Amino acid sequence: MEYIIRQVMENDLEEWLKLGLKLWTEETENEMRQIFLDILLSEKENTFICENVNKYIGFVNVSIRSDYVEGSNSTPVGYIEGIYVEENYRKKGIANHLIKAAEKWAKEKGCKQMGSDIEYDNTVSYDFHKKVGFNEAGRIICFIKDIEE
Repeated sequence: MEYIIRQVMENDLEEWLKLGLKLWTEETENEMRQIFLDILLSEKENTFICENVNKYIGFVNVSIRSDYVEGSNSTPVGYIEGIYVEENYRKKGIANHLIKAAEKWAKEKGCKQMGSDIEYDNTVSYDFHKKVGFNEAGRIICFIKDIEE
C-alpha cells in the first residue's frame, strides 16, 4: 500500500475535520473546526496527515508542552494530543509512521521526550502505545467538582 505522510495544510481542513470527528465524537463540528484552525496557526501545535491516493486515512495531532508532563524528566515535551487511522487501514504501520513524523517535529522543537495519555479503560490505545515504544509513566484518576455559587 502506498501512502504519504505530510504536515497538514489549510486546504486539508475539511477532510482532517471528518477524521477528527470520528476520534472525538463528543465535539461538535464547529468546535472541532475552531480547534483545528487554531492548530494551523500555532507554533506549538502541528498535525501530520496520511493520504492514500488522495484519500485521507489518518492523522496525528502533536503539541509542545512546557508544563509538567507525567513521567517526563525534561522540558519541553512533545505530546500526542490525538491519533486516528481509519479502521480499514489499521495494523499496517501507518500510526507508527505518524508517530515518527510527530517525534521528528518535536525533536526539531527541542524536545527529548514524547508524552501521551489515554482513557483509563481504553485497552486498544494502551496496546498501541506500548507497541510504538511508549512506556507507562503512571496511572492517575482525575477528579472535578463544581463549586456551588
